[in-house]
Amino acid sequence: MRNRHWKSTAAICGALLIAAGGTGSAAVPTPVQHRPAMDWPALPVFPIAGRIVVLDPGHNGGGGAHPDEINAQVPDGRGGMKPCNTTGTNANDGYSEHEFNWVLAQQVRDLLTARGIQVVMSRDNDTGWGPCVDERGTLGNRVGAAAVVSIHADGAPEGDHGFHVAYSSPAVNDAQGDPSIRLATALRDGLDGKGFTESNYVGSHGLDPRADLAGLNFATVPAALVECGNMRDSGDIAMLESPDGRARLAASLADAITAYIG
Repeated sequence: MRNRHWKSTAAICGALLIAAGGTGSAAVPTPVQHRPAMDWPALPVFPIAGRIVVLDPGHNGGGGAHPDEINAQVPDGRGGMKPCNTTGTNANDGYSEHEFNWVLAQQVRDLLTARGIQVVMSRDNDTGWGPCVDERGTLGNRVGAAAVVSIHADGAPEGDHGFHVAYSSPAVNDAQGDPSIRLATALRDGLDGKGFTESNYVGSHGLDPRADLAGLNFATVPAALVECGNMRDSGDIAMLESPDGRARLAASLADAITAYIG
């Protein structure tokens, strides 16, 4: 993730909370006044029961067509401001990060829902321009999630390869301390266990503590962000673009999340 914040440029006001399989979603709060409201259909109330996991596929496919919206300044969770989102990165062949994030998140969602876990998605398509990073960051809090996992891929130079998992540091609340570190470690261990390689250029031992990610800074529940690989590295992108590679990633993440919340 080259921009040291949630790389995407999308900005849907009033976070769209989508439950797995279309079973429902949490009530959407009143849109923040500094961003225009989107014309979304009314959403049913998400049943806050059982174990809930939020999946946040980074960015959104329509972000590039809405520069004013995605560049609007929003709170960063540490007293500052930053752009609503970015467009994300892409592979040298044009394969976009937002599409990769969206496809992988759906696969993880399906695996989790098959196990009886309630899943809330931060967006319900890959054609919009949001939500903004502050809205993504508060989504897990609003639905009482047991864990929030944001899914991304990086855009570093060729030769930089491997995954890394970010968590908010220094912590601004108790959930960002040990609970989020344990979630990040569980995700790291799950990917390690399936044979994925830890990053050789970011963080240490597959973990990357960061203070600049608004989507993590706002969390009052355990939250982590997975950079699944480098889209500009020939080895990583071959895996990220392959159905088998994405299936193995999805299984690794779903197993790690299930173990963490179980």
